[in-house]
Amino acid sequence: MTDKTDTGYQVLARKYRPDTFADLVGQDAMVRTLKNAFEADRIAQAFILTGIRGTGKTSTARIIAKGMNCVGTDGKGGPTTEPCGSCEHCVAISEGRHVDVMEMDAASRTGVNDIREIIDSVHYRAASARYKIYIIDEVHMLSTSAFNALLKTLEEPPAHVKFVFATTEIRKVPVTVLSRCQRFDLRRIEPEDMIALLQKIAKAEGGQIADDALALITRAAEGSARDATSLLDQALGNGAGETTADMIRAMLGLADRGRVMDLFELVMKGDAAGALNELGSQYADGADPMAVLRDLAELTHWISVIKITPEAVEDPTVSPDERERGRDLADKLPMRAMTRMWQMLLKALEEVALAPNAMMAAEMALIRLTHVADLPAPEELVRKLQNTPPPPAAPAGGGGSPAPQGGGTTTSAGASQPVHQTAPTGPTAHGGAATALALDSETALTRYVTFESVVALIRDHRDVKLLVEVESTLRLARYSPGRIEFVPTENAPNDLATRLAQRLQLWTGVRWGITLVNEGGGQTIAEVRDAERLAQEAVAREHPMVKAVFDAFPQSKISAIRTPKDIEAEALVEALPEVEDEWDPFE
Repeated sequence: MTDKTDTGYQVLARKYRPDTFADLVGQDAMVRTLKNAFEADRIAQAFILTGIRGTGKTSTARIIAKGMNCVGTDGKGGPTTEPCGSCEHCVAISEGRHVDVMEMDAASRTGVNDIREIIDSVHYRAASARYKIYIIDEVHMLSTSAFNALLKTLEEPPAHVKFVFATTEIRKVPVTVLSRCQRFDLRRIEPEDMIALLQKIAKAEGGQIADDALALITRAAEGSARDATSLLDQALGNGAGETTADMIRAMLGLADRGRVMDLFELVMKGDAAGALNELGSQYADGADPMAVLRDLAELTHWISVIKITPEAVEDPTVSPDERERGRDLADKLPMRAMTRMWQMLLKALEEVALAPNAMMAAEMALIRLTHVADLPAPEELVRKLQNTPPPPAAPAGGGGSPAPQGGGTTTSAGASQPVHQTAPTGPTAHGGAATALALDSETALTRYVTFESVVALIRDHRDVKLLVEVESTLRLARYSPGRIEFVPTENAPNDLATRLAQRLQLWTGVRWGITLVNEGGGQTIAEVRDAERLAQEAVAREHPMVKAVFDAFPQSKISAIRTPKDIEAEALVEALPEVEDEWDPFE
């Protein structure tokens, strides 16, 4: 990496820009491939470099151009992956003034006319260098017509022409262009390599910066060397002396990661008051509410990954104390709580970005997070519902006894004495409680004179499962208001009588007697309803052609039957309307 000296100040991202493949950080696979290609003299006519911002795409394109045109210090060298940096071609390319290496920004020159200039100039040989090289940055910004105009030249360029494309949006480049290029994907720079690069630059600049401060810069750069060097440039210019992690946090508007973990623990404990106090304290210290929630989301992801892959805790950008706390949190917290936290934080980040007051939105998000932190899992809720006994049914009479019908001697399940012994009977008993309850029960049952009214009651309450079972598996034997006797079909559920009794008591407020019998049952409601269709199927099965089909295909089923009346009705619907008077076009 060459230290370029200019009369004016030069930002670190330009001053320490890679000059050779050895200076490229974290791109070993690409460098190895290019070195082998150059050594074997198998240099492609077009390269396309893709990757996120700041990973060295344009720098790599210039290094490739220098390697192709370098002649060495003696002026007799050939293409190499180790350009000398001192010959006239290397110097001119580094300074951006070489006449045979043309850089074009496709973001500002997107049309066919711009590409036509390239097409017209490729036929002329290089003025002084070995190759004429076209570097097109942000190539995905070219228009469709521009791409199409470039295809023929890109596929069969003259021997002295090379193309190098760079883009951050490889998916926007047409596949017809990609198929004509040799593609290299530049990776994000690993944290270890990034920290080493920043330490090297800081030492060269004579700056002092703490290791945890470099870790914060590396995390904020997200794998981009240009972002990292720009942040380092800003950090070194903050003031004299050693740059600390607190200074970097203040510069980036970040919260202390240890305090973020404190806030995370308060949220997961359900301590809303403590979480709001901690957020307010961080906000007073200069932390951005959006940055705090983003740090919480990052921490949630990190802990979730640790639960799956414990070796992920060995992150070089995280201090040993934070690693230990992260390992403990991963052991304590269930994955369902982490996934719920992640989903809610994503929603909270959207709300904070749109809210007129970011702090208020962040506080509301923390309140929601703390209130759902201790919610049981769905399987726990199901288990509790299964283990909880059903609530006692609403009694039709006092003391839990069933309502006597007609003043009889019906007794309660837990009573040892008849009801008529505890309440007066006869004409003088109209003011008694038992007689009043009996009259209420009789009044309630008068609305269900027939079994069809019971089926209508089930339909009104939209209990689809019970309705289907009653209509298809219950053969009614005897019915009276408050009492049902039926014969179950073969596929009837074992608890049909119990569930039917519970539902009717819940809906009517009166205890129903549901009894299973062995004989006397009629057809089910479904059989009665489908009797006509079944009769038509029986007649159809007797037809010789239908018989032949079933003999050949025993598993066949009759899906639909259309009678002559049905066909006639369909024809009437589809027929054109009759016109009363013919229309004469000459009238």
